[in-house]
Amino acid sequence: MSGGVRRISVMGSTGSIGLSTLAVVEDANAASGEDDPSYEIVALAAGQNVELLIEQAKKFRPEIALISDETKAETLANALRPLGIDTAAGVAAITEAATRPCDRMVAAIVGIAGLASTYAALEAGNDVALANKESMVCAGPLLKAKARETGAQIVPVDSEHNAMFQVFERPHDIETLILTASGGPFLDRPLSTFDSITPEEAKAHPRWDMGAKICIDSASLMNKSLELIEAAMLFDMPESQIDVVIHPQSIIHSLISYRDGSVLAQLGEPDMRTPIAYALAWPDRRLKTTVTRLDLAKIGQLDFRPVDLEKFPSIRLARNVVNIGRGAPAILNCANEEAVTAFIAGYCAFKDISSVVERALAAFLREESNLPRVETLDDVVQLDAIGRRLATAEIERLA
Repeated sequence: MSGGVRRISVMGSTGSIGLSTLAVVEDANAASGEDDPSYEIVALAAGQNVELLIEQAKKFRPEIALISDETKAETLANALRPLGIDTAAGVAAITEAATRPCDRMVAAIVGIAGLASTYAALEAGNDVALANKESMVCAGPLLKAKARETGAQIVPVDSEHNAMFQVFERPHDIETLILTASGGPFLDRPLSTFDSITPEEAKAHPRWDMGAKICIDSASLMNKSLELIEAAMLFDMPESQIDVVIHPQSIIHSLISYRDGSVLAQLGEPDMRTPIAYALAWPDRRLKTTVTRLDLAKIGQLDFRPVDLEKFPSIRLARNVVNIGRGAPAILNCANEEAVTAFIAGYCAFKDISSVVERALAAFLREESNLPRVETLDDVVQLDAIGRRLATAEIERLA
């Protein structure tokens, strides 16, 4: 890797992306040798899992370890003080830590909670490896403007956007960005039975476990809807040039169709270590990983089918908010978060999730004669509050 050791921070280190990131770092450092590590850790930040954070800090020796849950600050400090590792707690501390000079900050805090630290990193001129799609959905223009201002790079980590990033050539030659979706656990389940879907069933993704929220979003295809919005923001593409296709094997992570008839795709086993390794090392050489190698002969075939928009209306909603713009994507995101929470708690049915989002969006458009622009973090906070209020009203109406 050019330029010697690369310094990174990992915000959300105890989640699935954080764990995979540290696995990539460990493998890279092992390959380069103890005396010449490829990566150093500047900051590790977690939400509540202080025990795992302590374990990570002891292994990777960051400059600072942070916990969002302030009630666990003392536990963290007592464990790491003898090692000379700084500690801090609270959202503000994590945001400040994101400004510490580093070559790349991995933004892996789930949900809108990850926005402040992502923005702070870009404002400080730190490159961001973005695994937090909600930040781009809710504040894409704001983040991209700040990156342009400071010269910081935004490198996508989500497997679909990272795949596009790997095969992205001249924008004016592109016809279509093609997102692939596994289809989730209900791909072949009749729509007439969707009312009886339980949270446990919705959490049981056929290919991976990335936490309750993300798995439920995958089951409703809302995860793919957010990715459609993120792709539009990241690559400056209208929704009419973004397609979504069901691909149950999850081997092709995304494709780009070009005007000469070429279609470029990135393939690989569904393992987040691959896009993470690419995002950490870009634009230098690719890192060697221990990811299982793809055996196409063993797989035998790759299947594709169109999205059933009657079963999965979230894709239609995503296209609508991309065209509406301004605050609409943020409303969709936070209304979905409220609806998923209500579904888990038993206050609404699975198929009500998209309904709640659609009704909240409609109410927002009725309320706002002049749609607000997203120009500051405060704008996003205000939109988030509006969206949650409108979604809660719809959930109560259903109940």
